[in-house]
Amino acid sequence: MKVPKALTNTIDSFQKLPGIGPKSAQRLAFYLLHVPQSELDSFSAALANLKKNTVLCEICKNVSEESPCPICADTGRDHEQILVVEQPLDILAFEKTSQYHGTYHVLHGAISPLDNIGPDELYLDDLFKRISHPISRIREIVIATNPTMEGEATSMYITKKIKEFNKPNGHGIIITRLGVGIPTGAQLEFADETTLTQAFEGRKEL
Repeated sequence: MKVPKALTNTIDSFQKLPGIGPKSAQRLAFYLLHVPQSELDSFSAALANLKKNTVLCEICKNVSEESPCPICADTGRDHEQILVVEQPLDILAFEKTSQYHGTYHVLHGAISPLDNIGPDELYLDDLFKRISHPISRIREIVIATNPTMEGEATSMYITKKIKEFNKPNGHGIIITRLGVGIPTGAQLEFADETTLTQAFEGRKEL
């Protein structure tokens, strides 16, 4: 059976997405054939405007419609506390708990030598610049990277760098790590609100 080129192109596009295998890509593509053209046009427009209408916050690197993002611009947040996460989705998970009132910093990944991802490929320098800024009043960095090998390697790197910064400058920035509640190998974005709240409340100083 010769598959139409338009369908093949759609299948190929879906396969490029994470977690989408050949069969899932085929099912999605054939499903879209039964969707009204108006919905397909709306879907296409949403994808076309995805990057056009979003920016990275100049402060925390979260995805937003404006920079600074609403969280960084909120004077009611605790700007002396930064919770460091791997992905923007992790912020959504913590915001659902309504228990965290500080600010964030998104790394957009984790250190992974096997994938050729080092510190320079992440927004780590931006984090250290926030900490070392002359008017910085940051008192605590909460490391909330995933409890994976990559997440732990990233946590250790951040801890080492901040402790090096603390010594010569006499700063007393507290470094903490999420406590119990998040199973090893889990992804924060899939954790429920109660688990995240317990993990944050049980954070330990490094």
